[in-house]
Amino acid sequence: MRENVRLKHERIATSLEREIRSGRMARGEQLPGEVSLARRFGVSRNTVRIALAELNEAGLITTRTGKGSFVLFDGRPMNSRLGWAHALAAQGVQTQVRVLGITAARDEELAARLELDSPELILIERVRGAAAELVSYERSWVPAVGALRELPRTGLAGGSLTEVLNQAGLWMDHGEQRLSGRPIDAREAELLGRGAGEWFLNTQRTSWTADDSFVEHVDSLLDPAHFQLSLTFSEQQND
Repeated sequence: MRENVRLKHERIATSLEREIRSGRMARGEQLPGEVSLARRFGVSRNTVRIALAELNEAGLITTRTGKGSFVLFDGRPMNSRLGWAHALAAQGVQTQVRVLGITAARDEELAARLELDSPELILIERVRGAAAELVSYERSWVPAVGALRELPRTGLAGGSLTEVLNQAGLWMDHGEQRLSGRPIDAREAELLGRGAGEWFLNTQRTSWTADDSFVEHVDSLLDPAHFQLSLTFSEQQND
């Protein structure tokens, strides 16, 4: 049976996606033109356009009228246990963090949802930038205990919340993280320098120490052009 157009464009999109995710095509690199891709895959330019539209929809490339298509995805896996600053730096990505505010916050609803002993928390709001653009907006709630009570006055030494938590004796051992996607609202768009309604990845992560003491609850908005969800699994055979 003759391969139909849909299968052809899927084959092209899959092939180009592999090249992008493997790093063979780096972020910012321009893809070959439609004529070159059509010749390479033996298809029409219209089929190539459909494949490129699929990659664009997936957030892997961006197409600029009259200029061509460019890779958006940077393909860098990260270990968030280190904290974003160290995780990005370990991959050679230099970032700048701007603290928007650190305030004492009494949050009865969050405390009840997380079953915390006290609703007295410290809220830290930050934005993070890479390559001259902001890539995340983060709200972190930590317990108002010990030296952490002084954060609204002292600020984050060195900008690393993870280090501050460790110095306070709070080391993340386990937790839960959820991922979804949603459009950013007007305030978030203003903070990130984006348009209201743009879709971002939204992660909510709660972490605990080895003895189940609360460490942090963080709600992050992440630019999908810089972040991806990566899962590993193995098949375990039950006796």
